[in-house]
This record gives sequence, structure tokens and C-alpha cells, in this order.
Amino acid sequence: MAHAPAPSTALLTDHYELTMLQAALASGAAHRRSVFELFPRRLPEGRRYGVVAGVGRALDALEAFRFDDEVLAVLEDVVDAPTREYLASWSFRGDVWGYPEGEVYLPHSPLVVVEASFAEAVLVETVLLSIYNHDSAIASAASRMTCAAGDRPCIEMGSRRTHEEAAVAAARAAYVAGFASSSNLEAGRRYGVPTTGTSAHSFTLLHDTETDAFRAQVDSLGSGTTLLVDTYDVADAVRAAVEVAGPELGAVRLDSGDLGVLAQQVREQLDALGATGTKIVVTSDLDEFAIAALAAAPVDGYGVGTQLVTGSGHPTSGFVYKLVARADDAGTLVPVAKKSIDKVSVGGRKWAMRRRTPGGVAEAEVVGIGSPPVDDGDDRPLLVPLVREGEVVGREPLEVARERHVMARAELPMSAKQMSRGEPVIPTVHA
Repeated sequence: MAHAPAPSTALLTDHYELTMLQAALASGAAHRRSVFELFPRRLPEGRRYGVVAGVGRALDALEAFRFDDEVLAVLEDVVDAPTREYLASWSFRGDVWGYPEGEVYLPHSPLVVVEASFAEAVLVETVLLSIYNHDSAIASAASRMTCAAGDRPCIEMGSRRTHEEAAVAAARAAYVAGFASSSNLEAGRRYGVPTTGTSAHSFTLLHDTETDAFRAQVDSLGSGTTLLVDTYDVADAVRAAVEVAGPELGAVRLDSGDLGVLAQQVREQLDALGATGTKIVVTSDLDEFAIAALAAAPVDGYGVGTQLVTGSGHPTSGFVYKLVARADDAGTLVPVAKKSIDKVSVGGRKWAMRRRTPGGVAEAEVVGIGSPPVDDGDDRPLLVPLVREGEVVGREPLEVARERHVMARAELPMSAKQMSRGEPVIPTVHA
């Protein structure tokens, strides 16, 4: 049975992308070969590295970017009839290269390079920026959290703290950067992100006693479930939880109070009751700093919500999308660049590689124009083909992106693990 095509993404854009196209079609410049780059001028203040996320979602959006009758009807009051006629047969036929998903990035990293006609490349600007700016912000925050957590799993649970579609994208981005699972079922259906969850305080309050609530949950979900133990008195709840579930109780969750102190008390109580294998999961407005502060506490997992889906203070990555080269009258690509005082861009199509020591530790992000140097064995090229002549060639399983992130973060210097504010962990060198 054939699947219906995905809804068009062509209106996930800014008005001026279409008016620029109309004017360029009229002037004859719309079909000039052009190179656009999506990149960060800087990292969010105090961050030491960023994480690329949203690549797979961006490729899906490119495939669905089309001007069908419904979209063209919306554009009747936006562009003229000749432009709409052109758009009716429009498709993206260009080439795209980019940093693969899960990769680490630094200031001026050319995360996406789009080569196509101006008419093709300019129209996809907004949707690419929307996806990359959001998903990379979430993944960058998630990476700091999973780094602070070490071997203890992090659970994404921020759906109720953001837009419903942003929640799905955030769960996906967090998974790329090492989160073990998500509470969001749509992220599970759409992207295969593992999902988890048990109960809230309302479930306990629904029942006449805490013991009744625990019994109902254990009877339904088994003794391996996680019981929420801070609705009333924590010590009484832990005692009741073990009485109901037995020493095979899977876990207890703490969602308030001094989590470090409570975790220590609960661990001692669980052990005394014979529930030595019962784990302790903590939630309650956690961020990377709170997770790091709990490193010495007997905590087995972290549930993170608000701070994750808002990028832990940096909800966007600050990426821009700039024209860096275009064909001259002879058809030769020539560099172009913006010269504004505080928004300077560097003209010319870029290449990028991660320079590493003989021991495999990253020491510089090298970005250059022209032909890249011959790899001496210590340099790692960063740009890979994503789209070739309009056909997606860079789609990959999400697990590959997760594995890539582990590798990319591991090759950074040790200072990348510091939670304190600082400069980028390695410099960007323009070759």
C-alpha cells in the first residue's frame, strides 16, 4: 500500500525568501550557481563546544519541500503569477554537504554547504535554520548533561515544557547526544527513541492511601516498576514501597527536596530493608550543573525536562545562512561576503577538518577555502555528502549519530568536560 506523501514544508519559511526569488527571476539572476553556508559565528556564551543535530530532520524537510496546488494558493497574495508558475515545477536539484549528525562543532564550522541555483538554495534557508538552530541547541545542552552524568542514564521528560512539535524534535536531539530514553511517545513512533514512564503524584493522590497507590501500580506494571516516593513522607513511602513490591522493586523516584541528602537517606533505608538492587532516580528541574553536583550521591538515573528542552539557557544556536560564492557572467564561482562591522562573513566555499595530535586528541578546527590539504593521518575531514543532484544520500540510522557523538566528544581535550564557563575547547584556524 503506497504511503501518502509527507505534507509540504515549503511554507515553513519567511515571506522575503519568495519576494527575493520573484525579483531574481525578473532580473535573470535566479539561475546563477550559488554556494550558501550555514555556520555559527560564535558558540553560545561560555560554552566550550556545540553538537550538530537535526540533520536527518533537515533531509526529510528538503524532500518534502514542494509547491503543490495548496501551497501555491497561499502564495497568490505573496508573489506574482510568473513566479508561481515557476514554483509549480520547482524542485531542489542541488548538492548539499554537511557535518554529519552527532558531530561536534566550533565557531565558524561550515555545518552545511549548499550548492545550487540561487532560486533553489535561497528558498530552503529558513527551514534549514529552523531545524538546525533548535535541534543543535538541545543536543549541545544534552551533551553537557550526559557528560556530567557519566555512566548513569539520563531520561528526557520535557514535553510539557515546550511546543508539542518541538518536544518531539527535542527528544530526538537529546537521544543523539546520549540520553537513554524519552517520555515522548511520538518521538518513539517517529524516530525509534526508546520511551519510558510510570506515574505522577496525581496517581498517588487519586488513591485513599499511598500503599493503595503503590499496590495498584505494582499489580499492573510488576515489581520492576518505579514508584514515586515524595508525595507525603519519603521514609514512610520507601517502607511502604518495599512492603508492597518486595526487595525486587525496580526503582524509586525523588522529585523534590535536597536530592543529594534524600538520595543518601533513601539508599541507606533501601539497603536496610533488603532492597539493595532497587535504584534511585531523581527529577526536579535538573540541569548539567545539578547533575554534576549529584555525582557523589547514590543516584542511578536522572530525569531532565525544562532545562533540556530550552537548551539550558541557550534555546538557539545562533546559526546563520550566508551566500559565500556565486557564478560570474562567465560561469566561474567567485567569493562574495558580507562586510558589516559586527556580522562579517568569509567569502569562498569552505572545507573543514579536525586537526588531531598523534594521540588522537583534537587540537584545532581547521577551515579553509580551495582544495583541502592532503591528510597526514592525524586530520579528520568533517564534511560529508548529504544530497547529490537533489537526491538524499546522507540519511543514516539515529544509532549511528549516537555512536558518532560519543567518538567526537571523546577526542576533545579534557577541558571539554568542565561545566564552568570558558572559551571554545579548541581554536578555529582559518587556512
